[in-house]
Formats: sequence, C-alpha cells, structure tokens
Amino acid sequence: MTAPGTAPRGYYVPLGADDGWEHLMPTAESVSVWTDTIQHGGPPSALMVRAIENLDMPAHLAMSRVTVDILGAIGLSENRVRAQVIRPGRQIAQVQAELDVQTASGDFRTAARATAWFIATSDTAAVAAPADSPSVPAAGDDTIGELPPWLDAGWGASGFISTVEFRASTDPDRPRLAWLRPAVDIVAGETATPLVRTCCMVDVANGLGSTLSPTEWTWMNTDTTIHLRRAPTGDWTGIDAAMVGGAHGFGYTAADLFDAEGSLGRSSQTILITRAG
Repeated sequence: MTAPGTAPRGYYVPLGADDGWEHLMPTAESVSVWTDTIQHGGPPSALMVRAIENLDMPAHLAMSRVTVDILGAIGLSENRVRAQVIRPGRQIAQVQAELDVQTASGDFRTAARATAWFIATSDTAAVAAPADSPSVPAAGDDTIGELPPWLDAGWGASGFISTVEFRASTDPDRPRLAWLRPAVDIVAGETATPLVRTCCMVDVANGLGSTLSPTEWTWMNTDTTIHLRRAPTGDWTGIDAAMVGGAHGFGYTAADLFDAEGSLGRSSQTILITRAG
C-alpha cells in the first residue's frame, strides 16, 4: 500500500492517449541490468500484454501463447503502446501489440512487439495433464528475501531487479525453482492482472537459468515465448529455468512455470551469448 502523501511506484507513468496509442514514461525502476540507458525486458513485456488484455476480445477466448520480440533498444524516453486484432476468429484469433520509443528527433520507432494467440475455451478436464504443484511462499510474508547468487555483480541494487521479490524453492524435486513477484505497479497507480504480472516476471528466466559469471559473460535474450495451459492466478510466479549454451554464440533458456494452483505453462528464450568486456 502506498503511504499517504507519496506517489505510487511503477515501471511506467501514464501520459495520456491519442490516435489509438497510449503514451507512458518509463521510470528508473524499469532499467536493465546490462546498461542504465535501456529498459529490462520484463516491464515492456508486461506493458504490451496489458494492452492486449485491454482489447475487447470475446469472453470465450483465452490467451494460450504470447511471444515478445525485442526489435531494438527499448529506451527510457517516452514510450507508446497499442494493440490490435490481426486475425479475428470464433475459435482462434491472433492479436498483436507494438511498443514504440521516442527518438531524439521526436519521431517514434518500434522497439518491441508482442503477438498472442487466443483459443476458444471448453471443458477438457478429462484429458488435462497432471499438474505439478510446488508450494508457494507463505501468505502474508511481505519481507524481501535474499537475492539469488547470480546477482553478486550488484544487479539487485537498482533498476528493475531491485523491484523484484524473490523466494527460494523449498521443493527438493525442483531445487532451481524460484518464486518471484513485482514489488511495484506495472503502471503507477494501477493494479495489474495476474497475467500481466506473470509476463513481467518470466523475462527473468534468462537470469535464473544461467550459471555463467556476469563478470565474464553477457547473455541477453532477444525474445520470450510463453505457452499457457490456463490463466495465471495469485501474486507469485514460480520459474524453474535452465539455460542451454551453444558453441557458436547463442543458445536458449527453457523454463517450467507455476503459480498458486500448480503447473502454469512453459517459456523459452533465444539467448545471445558474448564475452564481457
């Protein structure tokens, strides 16, 4: 809860809308771990999924997959976002959101795009796969836990990572599992849905799955794809991730995703791997 007389914290501050675009200003809490001139991938992902959720989609359709492609540096100048249906349908529909960043000349360039499939819902419980259900952090525990070991480079001191609450897994079958939730709003003063918060956190799988030293290597993801088996619930997102590096400068991170109800879906990310310095 925001203290009296203080402004709500968020990754973005709303500026208004025109011609179908919503304009927002990113805050210091959206900043990347790699450089302080760009945003971390989580907040833009959440912002675009929020725009998709705000479309007037038929109630019987649910998001089954979303892919976020980072097309260029997502800067800290004014951003704008909009979403539209690009393939309407009664059983299957596709929607897309774009995030633009204002350039020094005042024009906007597209820096990221999210594309989502919506699928008609029905009762398929009879064929549903069993749901693994690791325990979530205790209800009412609002203290910020210790940051994971891969943040020894000081990544947790400022920017996006400093706004993420982490809890280590207590499940012996999933020792790499971590539970995450954002400690600030996506858009200041607005309560985000579980889906938007989940999409914000899943970008962190790239870091959770890595065993590389950030003083020796960089591993930036160019995209994030999330496949869902149902809509997320609750505040916490569980991520059990592993990065697979290749011998030619790229690899991928794959993760199992969880929430309070158990197995939620799976994510994958393409990773650009380079030597630091």
